[in-house]
Amino acid sequence: MSDAPNREPDRGIRSERPEEAGDPWTRLPSMAPATPSAATPARTGQAGAPTASRGGTAPVPGRVRTLTDPAAAGPVPPGGRTVAPSPLDPGATRDPHGIHRALREEYPLTYDPLLRAWVLSRYADVAAALTDERFTHGHRPGDPPCARAHVDVDIEALRSVTERTAYVLARRLAERPQADLVADFCHWLPAGTVAAAVGVPYRDMMRLVRGRAAGALAGECGGQIAVREKALASFLGNVLDDPGQVAALRDAPAGLVARAWTESLRRDPPVQIAVRRTSAEVPVSGGIVPAGASVALLVGSAGRDPERFREPDRFDPFRDDPGQLTYGPGFCPAVLLAGFEAEYALRALFTAMPRLRLADGFRPTATGLITRAPRSLIVRPGG
Repeated sequence: MSDAPNREPDRGIRSERPEEAGDPWTRLPSMAPATPSAATPARTGQAGAPTASRGGTAPVPGRVRTLTDPAAAGPVPPGGRTVAPSPLDPGATRDPHGIHRALREEYPLTYDPLLRAWVLSRYADVAAALTDERFTHGHRPGDPPCARAHVDVDIEALRSVTERTAYVLARRLAERPQADLVADFCHWLPAGTVAAAVGVPYRDMMRLVRGRAAGALAGECGGQIAVREKALASFLGNVLDDPGQVAALRDAPAGLVARAWTESLRRDPPVQIAVRRTSAEVPVSGGIVPAGASVALLVGSAGRDPERFREPDRFDPFRDDPGQLTYGPGFCPAVLLAGFEAEYALRALFTAMPRLRLADGFRPTATGLITRAPRSLIVRPGG
């Protein structure tokens, strides 16, 4: 694959990496609960009552208090905590899955004073909230508005520039004794793909991330570059962490790579918490979410719900119960690019470095609360 249309990234460009806090997908909007009406009676569940049924979304008595007014719960325990664990608890950035498990099993609906929002953690509730019109003020790439916003996108051109960019970046790493795929590959591929698509030189990629060119291509999803970077880092980490997956995906057809990509988005979504606000009361597992309330949807928890996925903690591209909640099902350039980047990242890396493997003693470790991915992927290009 010729890289003539592309210029190699400047050697000093790494120091220009932008602060991720500027990306709208890495910040939670205000989630202050709506002011309750004095005329609305509080709903309370009895502490110690049976856990809500997993079979549907109708209101079910649960162990949590499902209140219209969070203040009606009575005195707050020392430290301002409820009885339910919080996704923002200390240690959650290293391992949120134990907290997610407790929330799914015992507290399917709870008000979290740290998030200042109601929390939904089960797959059925989170999936419904991402599409239910009663949950407002949110957008995912691939949701219905995307199809109306993008009417003149050359898919094959996007595929071509993604492929060329991936091969250029991979060849830069091939002769190194050791490399960090997050810093040296994942960070540059999403920005470089969009840069090439709109004709911006590599040296100006960081201007692209903050400039208008990304928006011209991706519209409402222009801020997706940092999210795609994190999703790609998790994907490569999941593949390289298992020699069996490396063997299965090294020369895999596009369909299998796409399944592996979907599986990585399920198991390790780049956006862990999505925020919505209710326009009306909504029945969910464990009770009723009041109208006008901020709601935190635990996408990371939903993707590991054992009621929806068998062996949910295992990365399995061959599973027959696939699904992911990061992207909607509709057309969107950001969604297309993410899938192309996953496919051509694998092909380019394995072509340029047939013996690519993780460095001795290194295991990918994801961090983050709102967005989450490995901070580094240390590899040996020559095996």
